[in-house]
Amino acid sequence: MSRSLSRKLRYIQIAFNHTSNEVRRILPQIPHDPRIIIEAGTPYIKREGAAGIRFIRRFWPGIVVADLKVTDGAYEEVNLANRSGANAVTASGTAPIETLDFFNKTCKSFNIYSMIDMLGQENPLKHLMRLKTKPDAIVIHKGRDEEANPRSIIRFKDINKIRSKFDVLVSVAGGLDQVSTRKAYFNGADIAILNVVKPLDKNKGILDTTNFRITVPSILQEVGF
Repeated sequence: MSRSLSRKLRYIQIAFNHTSNEVRRILPQIPHDPRIIIEAGTPYIKREGAAGIRFIRRFWPGIVVADLKVTDGAYEEVNLANRSGANAVTASGTAPIETLDFFNKTCKSFNIYSMIDMLGQENPLKHLMRLKTKPDAIVIHKGRDEEANPRSIIRFKDINKIRSKFDVLVSVAGGLDQVSTRKAYFNGADIAILNVVKPLDKNKGILDTTNFRITVPSILQEVGF
């Protein structure tokens, strides 16, 4: 199974944010498909540590993202993600420009994908223009806490702004579910990120009680190709 990302494909990224038990129960149900990316989410890594990333790698032969949201100490954190089996890692777009440049260079040196999460950045393109070394992907992100605000929207307009200047993959995250992935792709996203959520969770995503063997192939139909 491929561990490389292509501009010719669209992807769904399934994010685990809870425990290794959830990963053990659900991940074996997800079909191995090159259009699927698995994410070790930030809360999951805080609970499970680097062992949690390695645990996901045991079950998934394709792309694994470590959502570390690096803000400083880029070399150590990218090295940690790489040694734990991840082949993509995120940095926070609010980090100092020096950190983001070093993060991108470090990812290239380890031959893993650099992804900058623009959560909290009002003008992602302006921020990108300041970088000397560009990332492999940009994440347009409406945070989970922002979902409670009805006036908070995913800034799809930023996708075309970024594309006008940079040849990077663009991910979209923030309250996406099986239905709204279609909107993400329609607006030009390469990757739609869906969180695995619990029935009482106020946030949208894929319910952990879902039959993933049926649901994931259905979502892949929205990818279009």
